Amino acid sequence: APAVACFALAAAGAAASRRRAGRKARTAAKATAVSAEVDTDCVNAIRFLAVDAVNKANSGHPGAPMGQAPIGYVLFAEEMNFNPEDPDWVNRDRFVLSSGHGCMLQYSLLHLAGYSSVSIEDIKQFRQWGSKTPGHPENFETAGIEVTTGPLGMGISNAVGLAAAEAHLAAVYNKPGMTLIDHYTYCIMGDGCMQEGISHESCAYAGHLGLGKLIAFYDDNNITIDGHTELSFTEDVGKRYEAYGWQVLTVEDGNTDVDAIRKAIAEAKACTDKPTLIKVKTVIGFGSPNKADSHDAHGAPLGSDEATATRENLGWKYGEFEVPESVYDVFRANAAEGAKKQEAWKGLWAEYQEKEPELAKQFQRSVLDRTLPEGWVEALPKLTPEDKGKATRLHSQDCLNALANVMPELIGGSADLAPSNMTLMKCTGDFLKGSYEGRNMRFGIREFGMGAVCNAVSLHKS
Repeated sequence: APAVACFALAAAGAAASRRRAGRKARTAAKATAVSAEVDTDCVNAIRFLAVDAVNKANSGHPGAPMGQAPIGYVLFAEEMNFNPEDPDWVNRDRFVLSSGHGCMLQYSLLHLAGYSSVSIEDIKQFRQWGSKTPGHPENFETAGIEVTTGPLGMGISNAVGLAAAEAHLAAVYNKPGMTLIDHYTYCIMGDGCMQEGISHESCAYAGHLGLGKLIAFYDDNNITIDGHTELSFTEDVGKRYEAYGWQVLTVEDGNTDVDAIRKAIAEAKACTDKPTLIKVKTVIGFGSPNKADSHDAHGAPLGSDEATATRENLGWKYGEFEVPESVYDVFRANAAEGAKKQEAWKGLWAEYQEKEPELAKQFQRSVLDRTLPEGWVEALPKLTPEDKGKATRLHSQDCLNALANVMPELIGGSADLAPSNMTLMKCTGDFLKGSYEGRNMRFGIREFGMGAVCNAVSLHKS
């Protein structure tokens, strides 16, 4: 009898354990389903803000935002560190939309994340005269826009410059236990960006430098204005970027597989010595029954009938410009985390000022206050009409080096012409992989890329 009793107790315990496991599995499945529903709602909110704004303006590009929405969602609702209350926080993550014509993606994300620069009324004024939501993103018009984009390829090239600036500032100012500068630069680029020559120059340069905190998403939808990319663009982009020195990853379903995007970003961050290109297979105009996967979705409104059909197709039950509070809650929660991280950064900055007073003064002036040093004019060579003449490039060299001595923030290059036009700064070394503290940037013969990179290095502080 005791043996029978023990057996019965064991059987009962096993049954209870199975019931607990079943409840946990059902709870996990329910949580997964709820999470997937939240993902879908957030992604669709981005899509339909873009659709509605372009329809209202009767002008614009709805297709790219509809395809890129899952990428934007993961970045702005989960991955990126930023504080909408202080868009200029120096250690924020940077985002660049290289395919700038799809700017309703960026405006939608800024609005959902809580940037006061883009209200729902601003979105309704998309592409209108004097609005804060012009047809391409403009840096000095709308807080939250890091660089002005539109001409294809310019955005990714500026993203390279932002990442280069981060690497330089980190090398100069970070000290053991005090990491002032530590942020990522994210960029979304399209087929057009991939074809422009400037992107070839700047991305080859980024690979040469090993800019591990640059993560670019290739919106690989195979559509251009003329039609399918097979008409003009058949190279293996991934192999090209591997040859540049990039890590290349692929997301096969960028339309619905949000988890795959998350995993790709995690893998990109794990690679610290190379920039990463994430090829995301998307459908332009995703969800549109009659225009998806077609150049018809590129640069024209869907129209009211097609917008209605798209709502039905994607199960979006909300009206024009209507966003449920649950979606705002998701985006604002990540923004709140960013604000907390900025507060922690302020504590670090206070400690840094005590332990590294001289560097802190330099950082305050050149990075935070963005002012020129005292005495920079007096540092320039003094010349009179009686002085013996010499080549203007030699005078330029004298002035450049005089300024370099008193302006540690002066950084740049001249695309393989330093010995010819005398643009080498003698007080510093080269900005290269392994020596990011250097200030002589060796661009090689990449003049166009150099211009965009230097533009963004300057904008990094603004």
